[in-house]
Amino acid sequence: MPDILPIRKIGFIGLGVMGEPMCGHLARRCGLPVLAADLRSEPAARLAADGVQPASISDIAVACDLILFSLPDGKAVQGVLAELEPRLRPGQVVVDTSTSPVAMTRAIGARLEAAGIAFADAPIARTREAASRGELSIMVGASDEVFAHVRPMLETMGTDVTHCGPIGAGQVVKILNNMLVFQNVCALAEAMALGRREGVAADVLLGTIAKGSGDSFVLRNHGMKSMLPGNFPERAFSTRYAIKDLSYALQMAADAGVRMDGAELTMERLIASDAAGNGDVYFPALMRLIDRAPDGK
Repeated sequence: MPDILPIRKIGFIGLGVMGEPMCGHLARRCGLPVLAADLRSEPAARLAADGVQPASISDIAVACDLILFSLPDGKAVQGVLAELEPRLRPGQVVVDTSTSPVAMTRAIGARLEAAGIAFADAPIARTREAASRGELSIMVGASDEVFAHVRPMLETMGTDVTHCGPIGAGQVVKILNNMLVFQNVCALAEAMALGRREGVAADVLLGTIAKGSGDSFVLRNHGMKSMLPGNFPERAFSTRYAIKDLSYALQMAADAGVRMDGAELTMERLIASDAAGNGDVYFPALMRLIDRAPDGK
């Protein structure tokens, strides 16, 4: 592979719930020009105060030495790459911060590296509040050289940037992280449903468990902030996003020949929650199905 180009200008593609604050932190902290592209014009207009310049994907491909994505799924990543790749040149670096299928990520990395273009997968974890504070956890799959090159830029957006291994390793860790979160939310919903039927108020149940060995990030965040008050907003991590990410875990398990009964059950519940009308809202809404009265209400 040719030498990696010095970073003089950065491109950012995808200014959604997570991408917009990530791009804002990058622009404010990196000291370099940042071009940004999105299907909507409003996010880039908001980021203009941070010095972000709106641009097309083609413009970013030609002008930027480092290009980052924050996109909804693997299909969107493939679509953006189809527009980018014909215009990329050796020495550029592409970083996918989306959550994408592992096999697809490794194939993209191999294809780009064969053309002399460096690649890293760097999916993100934590909440949109963490994104707004620049406190994400970022899990990176890349060579040592590429990781060292992109790490300072990723650290403008996250407080924990971890090199997980070669290309694809970041996606493996992120997908398994999310798999555990989804299963924990299901277990928490079961505990809340049973506790309520046994006469223990949910706030007492969660507050007390938080002082013991059952405490967890999921309990304190998904449980106390969402499930306890029944707050399941849109434009959060939706049920459909959860189904997408869990499908990546199940495909990885199938490819590896590993049986995943807990993940399969969680997928059934997420699909049922989607069918019940919770597809666009924050995925812990699945508790509405688990904590139903005997009459189904």
